[in-house]
Amino acid sequence: MKAIAKTALPDLFAALKGRVYVPVREGKGYGFALWQGQDWPADYQNTIVPPKQILFPQTEDLYTFRVEGEDITIDPAAPPEEPSFIFGLRPCDYRAIELLDLVFRQGPYLDASYSKRRDNTFLMVLGCKEGLPTCFCTSFGLEPAFAPGADWNMWDLGEILVVEPGTDKGKELLEGLGLFREATEEEKSQVEKLREEAKATITLHAPTEGITELLQENFDHPLWDEVARKCLECGACTYLCPTCHCYDMQSSSVLGQGRRFRCWDSCMYCNYTLMAGGHNPRPSKRERVRNRFLHKLQYFPENQGEFGCVGCGRCLINCPVCMDITRFMAQAKEVMAK
Repeated sequence: MKAIAKTALPDLFAALKGRVYVPVREGKGYGFALWQGQDWPADYQNTIVPPKQILFPQTEDLYTFRVEGEDITIDPAAPPEEPSFIFGLRPCDYRAIELLDLVFRQGPYLDASYSKRRDNTFLMVLGCKEGLPTCFCTSFGLEPAFAPGADWNMWDLGEILVVEPGTDKGKELLEGLGLFREATEEEKSQVEKLREEAKATITLHAPTEGITELLQENFDHPLWDEVARKCLECGACTYLCPTCHCYDMQSSSVLGQGRRFRCWDSCMYCNYTLMAGGHNPRPSKRERVRNRFLHKLQYFPENQGEFGCVGCGRCLINCPVCMDITRFMAQAKEVMAK
């Protein structure tokens, strides 16, 4: 383990050769932005929009084109070549990126744009000191103050940060910087204490055991009508979810020049599954709300072997009608099991 004084963080950010993203104050909350000399808020708990937008941008050009007579020129878009450093993401968001990897980087179809960004990005995790009342990461096997496999795990001990690399490239980066000293035994003990205390602050729990099998047997259960009744279909839960990855592809052109781009979409929107012939397999709110919960708790485990939720609590915080996936899981276990 290494240690660095927080006062030296501007020097660290300047020494990182590439695009450095840090949490910054945005209105009443926080978001990730390119570091441009602004102060780093060490007391933040999580960002409103997850850092997935850095690896999977909300809007992204796929290619541009020009039409001149009968000739068409296509220029594929390419992610930036310089490396990116996401400094201070939380363990739940790191785990979410691992789940996005399963979607975009495994199987027969590789998403080249996402993969290039992912290979060129360092993930520097800052452990949580305490969870919010809406955090339930431990229900999905996460630890609030540690992310196995992250390039760096970091812990805030007041005046200093303690850093432990978790990958070869993270170790190589740390050894190449002259701003760190060896952590003392006392500091290492403080880190272990912080990790244990952080676990105890997670008080919200989701009943995950057996939920996938229960949902497999209750696709048409009347509970779906009750759950969907209050949903406004605003899409906030999906846009702010760190594991949601649905997107649409569109084209725009003016005077022979244009672009093909993709942008985030949401399964909560009525047109998301609308087919060219006019048929919609999810015609009502009931089907769309059901799909959202089933994707996290049934389809993702069936296809990827993992739950599609990391317990970050963003959907609980930002839903205008307080739809709660943990409450739904408890309700499903009570009602569907009968």
